Amino acid sequence: MGEPATGAEASGRYRERPSGVAGAVVWTRTTRAAPVRPVLPDGCTDLIWSAGRLLVAGPDTGPHHPDGVPPGTRWTGLRFAPGQGPAVFGVPARELRDRRVPLADLWPADRVREVAERAAAAGTPGAVARVLERTAAARLREAGPPDGWTAAVAAALAHGRPVAEVARAVALSERQLHRLSLDVFGYGPKTLARVLRLVRALDLARSGVPRAEVAARAGYADQAHLAREVKSLAGAPMGALLTSG
Repeated sequence: MGEPATGAEASGRYRERPSGVAGAVVWTRTTRAAPVRPVLPDGCTDLIWSAGRLLVAGPDTGPHHPDGVPPGTRWTGLRFAPGQGPAVFGVPARELRDRRVPLADLWPADRVREVAERAAAAGTPGAVARVLERTAAARLREAGPPDGWTAAVAAALAHGRPVAEVARAVALSERQLHRLSLDVFGYGPKTLARVLRLVRALDLARSGVPRAEVAARAGYADQAHLAREVKSLAGAPMGALLTSG
């Protein structure tokens, strides 16, 4: 879940730290006044604890607008690297695309109940995060070693490599890469590349890089191309995203 920079953040106080689960990030936030700012695509899936519930946020293709979130709502989440979520949740990422679902819809009820009881007893956000991390780490051990191509594909696309070149690098046809990407990332490699480029562009812009330089460094043809892609994926112009409080 997320604020208008990347998918794990939303309006309100936000903190994050690297997780003990390789590639993942722990985040916490407390919402401020409504409306809650939209969650933007980042190619990731999240395991979230809030208001006594365990939720899964799938990979987004556009802005997600949380509804009915009262001020003061606290969230603790574990954001997985692109392609990591399916091993944790046990379903293809395409089945979670643009969705928020209870973890109980994906896992056996007794296992979800056990995790929820431990999270409820944990008390502090830091302790809740450790429950989520231990839970995810156990699932990843059960799933076995990660495949060799997922991280390589995500990294190559994030660096702007053409899809055909990426497919050759992992010894797949473009059709095979597309099919496998739907299961692992939630969408095809071209969409993943657009999302990861958006993440990079917003990170650069928030760090104070001028807009024209953002376009060049993030791999857009020009500043107009950057503007079109931001509006298409984020639902708002870059200026609105950077000034939203």
